[in-house]
Amino acid sequence: MNQFFFFYFAGVIALTSILVVALRNPVYSALALLIMFFHVAGLYVTLHAEFLAAVQVIVYAGAILVLYLFVVMLLNVKREDRYHAQLPVAALLGLTFLTTVLLAAVRVRDAGAPTETADGPAGASGNTETIGQALYSTYLFPFEVASLILLVAMIGAIVLAKKDVVPVKGDQ
Repeated sequence: MNQFFFFYFAGVIALTSILVVALRNPVYSALALLIMFFHVAGLYVTLHAEFLAAVQVIVYAGAILVLYLFVVMLLNVKREDRYHAQLPVAALLGLTFLTTVLLAAVRVRDAGAPTETADGPAGASGNTETIGQALYSTYLFPFEVASLILLVAMIGAIVLAKKDVVPVKGDQ
């Protein structure tokens, strides 16, 4: 039963990821991204990582997607085409990559790779406690630097997309 859920979530994630890149309308692309975020959260639930699933929904499906839509609406991009011109090349490369991954999976399965059990530090304490401990001790500085980089990128995108409100003397 777990394999059914995995293949369902993986298939929808792969399909919607392709649609995020292939769709020309940015709002449709953002909706495909939303579907992908929720299915990634479902994949986390099947892995018994409920905290990561909740963070996925709250942070990515909530905050990041709203930020994307804000930037899309700020840019006011209007296009009528639905698919990019590079779609056939991207589909061919994606199919090649998928074939390579499937062949590697079959080779590993046929080789009889031993299964490993995870009896590490995550087994001693809860999932949320382990993530929190690592995030607020070892990775605190990189976490803060990443948030500053995202803030600077957002401000830069707004400055670049901003149109002049005051008309130039010759434009009337």
